[in-house]
Amino acid sequence: MLGPRRLKQTAQKAAGAVKAAPNGLKALADNGGELHGPSPNPATNLVIADIALRTGTTLARRAVERAVLGASYSPRKAKSILRGRTMSETLLHGALARVALGSVPGALFIGGALVAKTLYDRSHARQARRQGEEVIEDMAQDGETE
Repeated sequence: MLGPRRLKQTAQKAAGAVKAAPNGLKALADNGGELHGPSPNPATNLVIADIALRTGTTLARRAVERAVLGASYSPRKAKSILRGRTMSETLLHGALARVALGSVPGALFIGGALVAKTLYDRSHARQARRQGEEVIEDMAQDGETE
């Protein structure tokens, strides 16, 4: 299991990278007080920024997922577990994240549901651990066949 200190260090490292990128981009693109970007077309610059941000977010998410799984599994098995996720799981998790980010009530609802699920799992620790291991094994087997 990933310890709180290690998780905090990983989160701080990711936050530092996210904070450094916009400052570095602004310094590179700053020209006479105006932010122009690599293209003279502002729409193109917006597309470039959007792609860069989404790529950075995806890389950070994958790093955190690997760190969480890496505490309990070998890197090879963690990779196969991540590849074994279904498209519906990926879409559901993305939709839940958007609801949580979209509004304070959404964040409270999703956060409350996650807290309730965690408390339920803790009250049924043996059964939850067994069920979780079965799901992880299925995901790992699906990831190895691809």
